[in-house]
Amino acid sequence: MKKIYLDYAATTPIDKMVLKAMEPYLKEKYGNTMSLHSFGQEAKIALENSRQVFANAINAKPNEIIFTSSATESNNLAVKGVVFGVPRLKKITSARPHIIISSIEHACVQESAKWLERGFKVTKIPVDKYGVVNPKDIENAIRPETILVSVIHASNEIGTIQNITEIGRICREKKVYFHTDASQSFGKIPIDVKKMNIDLLTASSHKMYGPKGAGILYVREGIKLVPLLHGGGQENGLRSSTVNVPAIVGFAKATELCQLEMNREGKRLINMRDRVIKELLKIKGAYLNGHPFERLPNNINIRFDFIEGESLIMRLDMEGIACSTGSACSSMKLEPSHVLLALGLKPEQAHGSLRISLGRFTTKQEINKLLNILPGIVVELRKLSPYGK
Repeated sequence: MKKIYLDYAATTPIDKMVLKAMEPYLKEKYGNTMSLHSFGQEAKIALENSRQVFANAINAKPNEIIFTSSATESNNLAVKGVVFGVPRLKKITSARPHIIISSIEHACVQESAKWLERGFKVTKIPVDKYGVVNPKDIENAIRPETILVSVIHASNEIGTIQNITEIGRICREKKVYFHTDASQSFGKIPIDVKKMNIDLLTASSHKMYGPKGAGILYVREGIKLVPLLHGGGQENGLRSSTVNVPAIVGFAKATELCQLEMNREGKRLINMRDRVIKELLKIKGAYLNGHPFERLPNNINIRFDFIEGESLIMRLDMEGIACSTGSACSSMKLEPSHVLLALGLKPEQAHGSLRISLGRFTTKQEINKLLNILPGIVVELRKLSPYGK
């Protein structure tokens, strides 16, 4: 049985051209970027060339790009690094320093904020039924002691895209730093950190056909961060550790490919996405999670009445189709998704959700098989449910 992979939001396969770009730095060009000899300098040149690729992709300066091991590390460095790096608050106040996040952030931002609650005040901004943050809610939540606002660019679960430009404008006017987690959007939709008023931005390699083990954090020039890792002083002292040159080179190549194909690939994915949504919504008791239009080109999140998402995933897997119930980082947990609950869904509704995420190697034939098989599985599982009869 040929397997069908429809979980690109969890991770992506490495593109063959990316692997080819990495290979020399795994074999012949294996130097340490901190070494002064030719091996080290060869690696250093590759590192700086890669830094330029990312800067070009988001309209930034090369020195504003910091390499990390993952989006989780980048998000931790952004959130914790900023709040500890602010030397003094804008105004003398007896209130605790304050940060703002949305209620649908990835777990690594949520948990970073939770950890900071030991000494900082955290406000979570709600979303509407589509998962959209109202920029006015951000504006109203900002206080004199607010240091940072962090709002995900596009949800890893429901695909909803936020009005980052407007949120960033508000933060810039209020002199509050603005961070966005662009792990799912980077490489899929255009990003310009200057036009979008972004101070810090996170992106991840393995979400866009690059290798695991590489991420970036864009840090606008002049922003002071406190590092999480201390040591040899790599990455301008913000991320001490021997640099993973092969992964970074691969990430850069993946970025070049995504930038080159973004418009064409985006249209292709949207056509498939909309077809899947249209057909699945014909099933009785099926509903779309997330915004109907302002969503990532590859994201489909559907909930079905009277069905457990885990059962649906297992039955699809038996048919050779890989999908997800939500974020891959949380898929082993039995609790309903915090993102779906934030939309106002009941726990039983959240448990009945299916995330289908398309990608570069998804074909019409694979979509045809999904649409032929899934409706029958829904009927079958409902027959087993005491509530679905």
